[in-house]
Amino acid sequence: MGIWLAESGVSLRAIGFAALIGLSYTLKFLWAPIVDRVPLPWLTPRLGRRRGWALLIQVLLALAIVAVGQTDPTTALWWTVLAAVAVAFLSATQDIVIDAIRIELLAPEQQGMGAAATQWGYRGGMLASGAGALYAAAFGGWGVAFAVMAALMSIGMASVLMMQEPAASRRALAPMPGVTAVDRARAWFAMAVIAPFADIMRREAWLLILVVVVLYKFGDALAGVMTSPFYIQMGFSKIEIANVSKVFGVVATLAGVAAGGALVFRVGIYRGLMVAGVLQMLSNLMYVALAVAGHDIAMLTATIGVENFCGGMGSAAFVAYLSVLCNARFTATQYALLSALAAVPQRVLSASGGVLAEALGWVPFFLLSTLAALPGLLLLLVLMRRFPLTQPASARNATDR
Repeated sequence: MGIWLAESGVSLRAIGFAALIGLSYTLKFLWAPIVDRVPLPWLTPRLGRRRGWALLIQVLLALAIVAVGQTDPTTALWWTVLAAVAVAFLSATQDIVIDAIRIELLAPEQQGMGAAATQWGYRGGMLASGAGALYAAAFGGWGVAFAVMAALMSIGMASVLMMQEPAASRRALAPMPGVTAVDRARAWFAMAVIAPFADIMRREAWLLILVVVVLYKFGDALAGVMTSPFYIQMGFSKIEIANVSKVFGVVATLAGVAAGGALVFRVGIYRGLMVAGVLQMLSNLMYVALAVAGHDIAMLTATIGVENFCGGMGSAAFVAYLSVLCNARFTATQYALLSALAAVPQRVLSASGGVLAEALGWVPFFLLSTLAALPGLLLLLVLMRRFPLTQPASARNATDR
């Protein structure tokens, strides 16, 4: 969308604030308990609670994606924004369901592989909606590009129809004989809403942990929200951006995810987070080099390769950390909360990126985005030294200091 808006002549300031479109990713924990535990009257008896929610959301999401492509940001930007907000809300809700399905279908020893598969699948989707959308837009216009993206939702729908309903979800639908509807509602609210959050707040240094979750990828998000208009202003075409950023960049990210997973396995969660975080911070300096070099395909390739590889390492370590923080009794809701907090830099804090880029220029802006990663890393260092992370007993390293 950043490229579409930039090409349509929308100001950098407006593009920066467009990051608020994804605010649903930050707030999804508010409705996660509903998606997690409330059955759908018509779909649940036929498909099950998880599959029913997933299929409904995917159908609505496909329609919302088509709606985005039918708007014109040059004449009616607000309609584009409203349609995009609907896409973001439905996409964030789909995340809640997918995380619940992954956690409930896989055995404890398979959760690591499930997390890796989620990252690789997500990056594959980014390739389709990044390079694929740019290729489609270059040859058929943006309306065609969004229609193609909507059609690709059929892959997820087919997967939902072919998969089995998780056993845990089926058991949760069992009736409660002798219990009134009011008592059942109270019990549901206590278990679905209060208990997951109370569990987090009972932990040692829980507030510091949440602040680290929010700030860990702030520098990366601040730079990332402005990369698309940055490439356009550097004179790169959609095809050049697609070839380098959306194809080679995804490959570099997948390599970084694999390297980040291996790093965490070898040195533990905390050390892996720190090493990946430092590399992730320093990789923003590649944008400074590209701003100085100008329209240079070789420099663009190096910038995308380094930044995406280091970002992939940081993402793998970060997902592992969020997973370890979850209590097995409240995994879906707690993961929704933690991942929502992790989206704050990308969806809220980075919204000022357009204002800063316009006021400072590209070189000072990317230098500032590098420094923006320091607070999260310094607080992570405090956690490492004062509050050792205890992992599940099944983990290879019981404690990571």
